[in-house]
Amino acid sequence: MTLPAVAPSAVLVLEDGSRFEGRPYGSTGRALGEIVFSTGMTGYQETLTDPSYAGQIVMMTAPHIGNTGVNDEDMESRKIWVAGFVVREPSRVVSNYRAQRSLDEDLVADGVVGISGVDTRAITRRIRSAGAMRSGVFSGAEAALAPEEQLRIVQEQEPMAGMNLSAVVTTPERYDVPAVGERVGSMAVLDLGIKRQTVTYLAEHGFDVTVLPSTTTLAEVRELAPDAVFYSNGPGDPAASGGHVEMLQALLRDGIPYFGICFGNQLLGRALGFETYKLAFGHRGINQPVQDKRTGRVEITAQNHGFAVDAPIEGITESPAGFGRVQVSHVSLNDSVVEGLECLDIPAFSVQYHPEAAAGPHDAFYLFDRFRQLVLDRRNGTATIATSGAAQ
Repeated sequence: MTLPAVAPSAVLVLEDGSRFEGRPYGSTGRALGEIVFSTGMTGYQETLTDPSYAGQIVMMTAPHIGNTGVNDEDMESRKIWVAGFVVREPSRVVSNYRAQRSLDEDLVADGVVGISGVDTRAITRRIRSAGAMRSGVFSGAEAALAPEEQLRIVQEQEPMAGMNLSAVVTTPERYDVPAVGERVGSMAVLDLGIKRQTVTYLAEHGFDVTVLPSTTTLAEVRELAPDAVFYSNGPGDPAASGGHVEMLQALLRDGIPYFGICFGNQLLGRALGFETYKLAFGHRGINQPVQDKRTGRVEITAQNHGFAVDAPIEGITESPAGFGRVQVSHVSLNDSVVEGLECLDIPAFSVQYHPEAAAGPHDAFYLFDRFRQLVLDRRNGTATIATSGAAQ
């Protein structure tokens, strides 16, 4: 006797037709987004609550996830932002004195549809071969949909290229965080998907921080008369953020010192006149090697980006948009992607990675000190524009 086929309780479907059957994890239902992988062995809570992952289904390459639970202190924002979550083996118990809840509880509370019990190594190899793809997690009743229907749903969703997500993840209203210790000045921070620790570290370096929604206008920033401007990390395609680029160009012409990270690095690149492009599978995780081109020093960095700046790796280049000399300050040792930009004639620099990484590593933390010194020198009339190199 032939037994009737039993539909899987959860399935991950990639746009190339690949299917991986597993078990529901977190909420049940349907999750759609770009499938990406994160290589960090720790810091899953920081990854999940990083707004830069909005619109993406994140798969952890570490096989065992959730053993330390979750807590309120390590939240990088107000909620979990990932579109979906993929793990091999979720921890059956929580074992950490700081844990307040299980990871599964937070996934359910925030409505995040996940899948477990799949071969994450095979999926990673597939992404490494074919590139990041549109995907979907289907569980519960959604798992019973016909495979061809699930694939159609996945293939009809909008791709990440051309998507502007800053309005989704930004703060709904302005808020202020006072400087800690010796005050350096005021800083206007454009929240394009900022993480909590970034604001904390900027304040701890002497800045009165004003965090602004992504819809803030140039006139509103100028009204604040800030001593410095910061563009945060965030999700989406930098080519779809033309308004933020135009505002940054105006602020650079005003001579206001600028520091950008991740998405803020890509937007500085576009403001300077360079193009950006989509990477095949991006850089994600907390073990990405980057070299400072001036000193040769290698930093292990935390990253999450699917787009990069197209600028000459070697030598000094004239900014196509008329901002003077520019050079690439940092480069990825994995694939030679631009990891930092340094302006030589205006007080501006940026990096593609996250120097504030709460889960570690902290090799690049010196960049906060360097920007602080840049602002101080600018104010005292002793500015030296060069910014790269390790802290002295």
